[in-house]
Amino acid sequence: MRATAFKTAEELVAEVRAGHAAPSDIARSVLDNIQALDKSLNCFASLKPDDVMAQAVALDRRLAKGEDLGPLAGLPVSVKDLLVAKGLPTASGSLTMQGNVVDLDAPVVERLRAAGAVILGKTTTSEFGCKAVGDSPLTGITRNPWNTEKTPGGSSCGAAALVASGITPVAIGTDGGGSLRIPGSLTGLVGFKGHFGRVPAYPAAAVPTLIHIGPLSRQVRDAALMMSVISGYDERDPFSIAIQKPDYLVACERRPKGLRVAYSPTLGYARPDPQVAEIVEAGLARLEAAGCDIDVVDHVFDDPVEIWKAEFYGGVGTRLKTAMETRRADLDPAVANALEGIYSLSMTDYYERVFERFQFRDKVRTFFEDYDILATPSVPVTAFDVGLDIPPGHEDRDAISWAYYSYPFNLTGQPAVSVNAGFDADGLPVGLQLVARPLAEETLFSLALAFEETDPEPDRRPSL
Repeated sequence: MRATAFKTAEELVAEVRAGHAAPSDIARSVLDNIQALDKSLNCFASLKPDDVMAQAVALDRRLAKGEDLGPLAGLPVSVKDLLVAKGLPTASGSLTMQGNVVDLDAPVVERLRAAGAVILGKTTTSEFGCKAVGDSPLTGITRNPWNTEKTPGGSSCGAAALVASGITPVAIGTDGGGSLRIPGSLTGLVGFKGHFGRVPAYPAAAVPTLIHIGPLSRQVRDAALMMSVISGYDERDPFSIAIQKPDYLVACERRPKGLRVAYSPTLGYARPDPQVAEIVEAGLARLEAAGCDIDVVDHVFDDPVEIWKAEFYGGVGTRLKTAMETRRADLDPAVANALEGIYSLSMTDYYERVFERFQFRDKVRTFFEDYDILATPSVPVTAFDVGLDIPPGHEDRDAISWAYYSYPFNLTGQPAVSVNAGFDADGLPVGLQLVARPLAEETLFSLALAFEETDPEPDRRPSL
């Protein structure tokens, strides 16, 4: 591993600004680390080293002229292969999309470039983001740096493996049912989902009413830095929030004293593994030390999984209707099976689910009248064997809904983050999910940083 390994985004940007490293030095080091590690991890769906170096050398030249490169000066940042970027294929992990190139940068990619970042490439995803594990028919298996026989989770699997391995400090993923928070939990990272519409999405996703775009990082402040760059209004996204964005790095410095936190180990329906529940509950002491008042709440709401399935699989199923009819054999069987039932859903059934979503959101809003934060396990398990779509003991669920704790907050749109709470007996990470009131990302960053600062093992790393 070369000089950039396990450095934070803030450290790398500071090196460029101080003249201690050129963008091309950082890019070359990152590419060397990719060459050393990616054969065992499989993080990338698309990587063009010559293009990466060309971007970095162009930044070198601008720097030599005295230009201010921006808040991400010279920082290599990957984007998930569900987001479009000029010059890179967008295949969404599917054989049915192989070779698809869109001559367009998504708003998030435009903002990364404008902030001085080097677009590193496209990271792997499960097919169309439809599984919470790290494999697809197109790219094969992506592996967890903490144990390469285990999944990193999904669907932002390549992003999580890339960051957890120390190759880069940050990566951009998406989250339609937990796809930032699930891999964040299983690889020991910060997986941050801002409020719905805070980061614009364009072109429209298959499920535009559920998808959030956000960062995976090893440090809370790096997630805040990324959100400060990628969030903000864009008229091309009808759901984009047209209000001034907060200063997320300033929010990190605020102390979270007096926050009212509800801790729910099950939400009323989830089944966490005992060791996961134990480690998350031990982490509550760190929230109390930060000045939070904590109540334990057994039942928060009934499982909204059928509402979420109608919207998520309805959107993806509509996009894939032709592929289901003509190329089903090329689709991941777990994805095809999940979509099969959606075609029998009537319009009346669908709108019943839409109305139920509004009712669910109102119930959650009422709950948050009494609390600032809801804390839960991020997922019910630690990382499990590659090749499985669903963890042992949860086979009654589908390939995403086994992650009981995440999809409810795609339905409500609230900001949520997974932070590392500790490690199980096998040395695998366990995540704590923190959910805030609508638009309250500042509260999340304040509390997440306070939690991170009391980590008893801040320098623990995977040994690849």
